[in-house]
Amino acid sequence: MLFALLVVVAALAALARRLAVPQPILMLVGGLVLGLLPIVPRLELAPETVLVVFLPPLLYVAAFYTSIRDFRANGPAIASLSFGLVVATAAAVAVAARLALPALSWPVAFALGAIVAPPDAAAATAVMQRLGAPRRVVTILEGESMLNDATALVAYRIALAAAVSGAFSLGDAAARFVLVAAGGAAVGYVVARVVAAIRRRAADTPVSITVSLVTPFAAYLPAEAAGASGVIAVVVAGLHLGRHAPRFMSSETRITGGAVWQMLVFLLSGLLFLLLGLQLPLIVSRLEAVPPRDLIGVPLAVTATAIAVRFAWVFAGTYLAGPVRRAPAPPWQESFVISWAGMRGAVSLAAAFALPLGLDRELPFARDLLIFATFVVILATLVGQGVTLPVIMRRLGVTADPDVEHDEAHARVETAQVALERLEEMRARWGSHAELLDALAARYAHRVQHADLHHEGPLGAAETERLEHRQIRQELIDAERAAAREMHARGAIDDVVLRRLERDLDLEELRSED
Repeated sequence: MLFALLVVVAALAALARRLAVPQPILMLVGGLVLGLLPIVPRLELAPETVLVVFLPPLLYVAAFYTSIRDFRANGPAIASLSFGLVVATAAAVAVAARLALPALSWPVAFALGAIVAPPDAAAATAVMQRLGAPRRVVTILEGESMLNDATALVAYRIALAAAVSGAFSLGDAAARFVLVAAGGAAVGYVVARVVAAIRRRAADTPVSITVSLVTPFAAYLPAEAAGASGVIAVVVAGLHLGRHAPRFMSSETRITGGAVWQMLVFLLSGLLFLLLGLQLPLIVSRLEAVPPRDLIGVPLAVTATAIAVRFAWVFAGTYLAGPVRRAPAPPWQESFVISWAGMRGAVSLAAAFALPLGLDRELPFARDLLIFATFVVILATLVGQGVTLPVIMRRLGVTADPDVEHDEAHARVETAQVALERLEEMRARWGSHAELLDALAARYAHRVQHADLHHEGPLGAAETERLEHRQIRQELIDAERAAAREMHARGAIDDVVLRRLERDLDLEELRSED
């Protein structure tokens, strides 16, 4: 069954690329279609395994690749969305759920709010990077997506504890929130230091990548066992290791490890959405006793509240709190895009699946209703907002910052000039390799001369030339690769030599040089 699901994930991903649709959207729809087919067996995930298996690697890789500098530059906005908005959304959704279904207990209602509070920026940033969005917008969404998961899941744990015990105190909950978060941060930092020391001494690429795959679980499980937040432990470990990665990662480890993690995240996210679709008919069948008014009213109230609160919070924080901070307000179009990009995804799915059985003694169907409501929120935001996001960005004129291209061109020139200076110093030591040094000098000089930094407007000419250069190199690489395979086919070289040649050509193809 797992093999079949992986095949479906790959097929839907290929279809999503062909249709130019964000992959999470098609995964969700595909899972729903599969779940409705009578020939497909029904699968039910064990609640206690979802958070352990799916969440740690997804959160770790997001934290690892977060830009600390961009994160700090947009710290107030990220903090507002990651903490304030999550709590406000969870509270507002809890109120809306209680109004729609008064029999729902407050802890269970707040657990539902914590589940749907954190947006998943994966689909939104994929759309924005493809269309070209301001770096500030992408950074805020990525930073929010990483930290709001920690906030929401800590609140989620507190709500579940209150639901099980039947007692809730705001003061005790606040104190527990601080202790759980601080404990998770401490565990994550210690694990990160230990892992960094191990990877610094692990020169072998497979060993280093294996350690990286174990790291999120090494942070999550001890923190949870100690009663702290495993989610925050994973995020802190990822942030620390990502910042110090250049000190212990070789180029081969970066290339190979990046590919491994990209595949792992792709498979985990795809499986989550497919599994939701497969389980949805079973969940709906168990909701037959629920009055239609509640079955429709609760999901609609939760969805509308989650979307409305995000708009209100973003615009209030930007245009009311901004002047208090004496910070220039960004264009309203950017605020609208950030508000519209609040799509729910994998984290909400995992948290919903992890709800314990027998969640509410008074409402036996409470768990299934919460999972169904979560599905409706994800469907409405991921499909409804995700599909329309490109249109809204184009209509509002939210495009990439022109300075980004100029910054890249300046950086290319400066690094090339440093290389040229170093080449001149090397001639005295490597005089017998004058031919190689001359070729390298010509290559770097060409990069400097064709940077095209002083023209007016966007870097159209420079970008066109860069694309043409890449096409020329690609044709040469393709010719070399075809020749190597032809020699292998006629027995001139063996498999080992072919693999070495193809590896060198693959690395050359990955280089982003002029």
